Amino acid sequence: MKKEEKTVKSNVIYNGKIIRLNCDEVLTSNGHIAEREIIHHHGGVCVLAIYEGKVVLVKQFRYAYGEEMFELPAGKLEKDEDSYQAGLRELEEEVGLKAESLTDFGYMYPSCGYTNEIIHLYKANNLTKVERHLDEDEDIDIYYFSLDEVVQMIQENKIVDAKTICLVLKYIQSIK
Repeated sequence: MKKEEKTVKSNVIYNGKIIRLNCDEVLTSNGHIAEREIIHHHGGVCVLAIYEGKVVLVKQFRYAYGEEMFELPAGKLEKDEDSYQAGLRELEEEVGLKAESLTDFGYMYPSCGYTNEIIHLYKANNLTKVERHLDEDEDIDIYYFSLDEVVQMIQENKIVDAKTICLVLKYIQSIK
């Protein structure tokens, strides 16, 4: 039997630029009424770029965790924005690389318990250097590591970002 929950009542708690928070009352598949707090998000994109044999990582401060983090270039989607085009844009904006094309590596759910965010995963192909165009609130440093170094950083918890870990794993599986 397929399990699902049906919305009985939905209440918007907050509606901001990036997220909307709902507190919903649902009817569970076993007949109970439960409350679900859901963050609605337009989604995001993450891009694996290998330039001159090195994986391109960015390092930036992440306010929610209060620390700097290594990540693959990534960004949020605007409402109804195409993820492929967003991947090309984010790569150029954050690290100054223009890709001729992107290879689709699927998508991932960063946290299935409380958000409907979907992050689309791509690998950049045929890169050329261009000028960076950071958003005014971005302060991003660029680093280049071998794929083996990136894997070691993941194993040592120096890279803890889920989208980065997921895309690196998918890429490694594709080249085996």
